[in-house]
Parts: sequence; C-alpha cells; structure tokens
Amino acid sequence: MAQEFDLDVLVIGAGYGGFDAAKHATEHGLRTAIVEARELGGTCVNRGCVPSKALLAASGRVRELNDRARLARLGIHSGGATAQRQPMANHARQLVDTMRASMGKTLKRLGVEVLEGRGRLRGPHGVVVRSARGIEREITAAHVILATGSEPFVPRGIELDGHTVFTSDEALQLSWLPPWIAIVGSGYIGLEFADIYTALGCEVTLIEALDQLMPSFDADIRKLATRHLVEGRDIETYTGVLASKVTPGSPVKVELRHAASKELVDTLEVDGVLVATGRAPVSRYLNLASVGVATERGFIPVDEGLRVLANGEPVEGLWAVGDVTGKLMLAHAAAAQGIGAVENILGHGGAMDYRSIPAVTFTHPEISSVGLTQEQAQAEATEQGFELGSVRSYFRANAKALAEAEGDGLMKLLFRRDNGRVLGAQIYGLHAGDLIQEVANAMAAGQSVRQLSRAVHTHPTLSEVVEVAYKQAAAALSS
Repeated sequence: MAQEFDLDVLVIGAGYGGFDAAKHATEHGLRTAIVEARELGGTCVNRGCVPSKALLAASGRVRELNDRARLARLGIHSGGATAQRQPMANHARQLVDTMRASMGKTLKRLGVEVLEGRGRLRGPHGVVVRSARGIEREITAAHVILATGSEPFVPRGIELDGHTVFTSDEALQLSWLPPWIAIVGSGYIGLEFADIYTALGCEVTLIEALDQLMPSFDADIRKLATRHLVEGRDIETYTGVLASKVTPGSPVKVELRHAASKELVDTLEVDGVLVATGRAPVSRYLNLASVGVATERGFIPVDEGLRVLANGEPVEGLWAVGDVTGKLMLAHAAAAQGIGAVENILGHGGAMDYRSIPAVTFTHPEISSVGLTQEQAQAEATEQGFELGSVRSYFRANAKALAEAEGDGLMKLLFRRDNGRVLGAQIYGLHAGDLIQEVANAMAAGQSVRQLSRAVHTHPTLSEVVEVAYKQAAAALSS
C-alpha cells in the first residue's frame, strides 16, 4: 500500500460489515482504523438481531410453557408461566454488552484504532472525523470503506415519541408492554415483534399497506405461516390500508386509509404503535457529493466488487458494504461484503454471490429462505428456456418433528429440471433457520440435487426434511 497516506484502510461504521472489513484488513497486514459515531456493533448488536433474539428466546419459552395442548400431547401438565419484563430486558442488554465488549477486545488485540465520531468524506482518500465535542481531525487512507448501515424508516404522517409510538430501536429496550399494540408492517420485523408481544399477553393488530400479509414471502410459505403465526394467535389484521396518521398519546390514535383510494377505513385507539415499515440507508452525512457520487433513495451504488460508483464508474479507493448498499440488508451479508471488499483491495478479485445468502425470520416456528421465490424462479425459467422443478417436503412426515409435537412445517425446493441446480428454497417449521444453511451451502457450491440426494443424513433429525426434498427433486429430473 502507498505510504503517502496515514492508513491503508479506513472504515466508516463499526457494524458487522465494517467490523469484518477492519478485522480482515488488519489480519492481512494493512494499517487499519475504524470510525464509529455510536457503539461498536452497529444496528445488529445494539438495536437489531442480537437483542431481538434474546427477547425472542425468552418470550418463546413463555409461549412453550403456556402451550398446554402441545404439552399434553407430550404427557406434560403445566400450570403455565408468567414473564417478568425487566429481567427479560436485562437479559437482552447483557447480551448486547457481552457482544460489544467482545468486538472491542478483538479490534484492540489486532491493533485496529477505533476513532469515536462521525466520519465524512473529503475526496476519495480523505475522511474528516468529528467528535461529539465538535473537534475535527482529518485522516487519509489509500482505501476508504463506507459501512454506515441503516435506520428504521418512518413513513410520513407517523409521529414518534419513542414511548407510545416507536420503532424497533425502542421496542428492543422492552421498557413497557402495551396491553394493545398496533404493528405497522408485516415483514420480518413486524412478525418477530408480533411473536414477542403475543407471547407476553399483549393484544396485537397488524397493519399492512399491501393487499396481503407477509408480502415478501413465498406464497405457499406465507399461507401456512399466516395460518399459524397470525390467525392461530387471534391477531387482528388490516391489509391494503395505510396508517396515514399516527398521533402519540394515551391512547394513540391511528388513522387508517385505503392504500389505493386513500378513503378513510377506520380509526383505532390503541395503547402503543410499533412502526416496522422497513429500513432506510444512513448516507446523508458522508458528503458523497465531494466525490461525485449520487445515491439512489439514499443507497450507495457499487459494482460487483463493492467499489463505489460515480456516473457508472468506480471511484478510486472508495468502497461500500452492508445495508447502505441496499444489496441484501442482513448482518451476515454485510460481514461477507466487508471481507469481499478487502479481498478486492488485496487484489484477489471476486464478486458477491447474493443468491446463496440465506435469510431467517425468527418467529416460533421460524421462516427461512435462500435464493429465488417461486415467482422469480418461474420468470428466470421462462427467460432462459428451462423447465422449473418444485418439490415439497413436510415436517409431519419427519420423526424428530413429530417427537417434538411440532409437525406443522413445510419445505419447498426449487431447481432446474435439466441439470438439477438448486435455485432456491423456503422453509417454515421448527429450526428452519438452521436447516436453510444446508441448502445455501449447496447453492454456493453449485451442487446438483442428484449429488445432494446421495448425502446421508442423521436419523432421526430435522435435516431429513431437506434430504427428502433432495431425493424428490432428483427423481424429478428430466434426464
């Protein structure tokens, strides 16, 4: 690396994308520092996947202990369980503290300097770091990696007060349990919080602007999941309507209007409102205009190698990873991008394979997916002229699932009937998040279902749900 710069690599943002980039760069001998305006770990560790899983784990135990019908099938009779909100919140906070401390120790051990403050560009190789006290310091680097992540998106008309009307950032603190809570949005964030709140005894109303709940999920998985996760829990739902105006208070007033006609549909008065309408990139502080970069709805354009683009051309020494690129807004995708950007800085080359990166919604049971949905796969088959194969494998035929009294589940596998290449998979059921990784690995390796069908799976395990799907797919190949 050129020595005329203060550093080889300077990373702006210490979420998983920035952390893994800094770690990988330092491990390969590059002089590296990382800039962070808030806490190490970014959204995932502090306000996202880590604390939410702690709350889901605790509330999930409450749900299991209160599911008397399932326990009775196992020969167990329970008096039920009650939850203490503050100890649950403490559990989540302690996990956050542990994970954040571990990241700090790792960076310190590797010799990565952590600069506290907000970073903004001054040209492609310069970064001005402004501390909370307003003190500025300029640092130069041969390569700058932008990893500033995302924040909750709040539609117009919704007023936040952080207590009665709030986003997932505040919800994860579990400062109170609204007796009746409306959740705006039925994506993975809305579904996970509906899971938490219903387990803890709250009445939940789901509000979705599109014509169906869970709009981003595969249709078959959506049908089964809706039956169990929404209808089975007596959750009130509105679809095709907008929460056009939400006013904090006691009660919170929610004005619902038809998404198409904008006509008033209903007015709700609830105890709390969680706004779970997706996430928006954090790029406005970066001074991207100084390098001629125009964002797309706030997202930073990058090429296959994660180089930042200005007018379609890479900006020398400037890279972006994670949610701010809008490629795949998942913590593990951001981490992979961080490593990928450094690999390209080192001259090793390579592009991200987004299709083989799985996603999980950690409800009870879980929903997971990788690759294409049925609609996307059919469109690709039509365009490329191959026949699409689709098979289903059911948890009710799996001994381990039945032993757990958790037979409600489905796996759907999509593949090419000519060469057996896996195009995607969706799973709803017990430990779906763990099961999907096997399919993701197969897709990354480019394996055929014929090869995969010959792999021996342990009996009795849930992994046999995947094995059955592979065998069915292999039997359905056209040659």
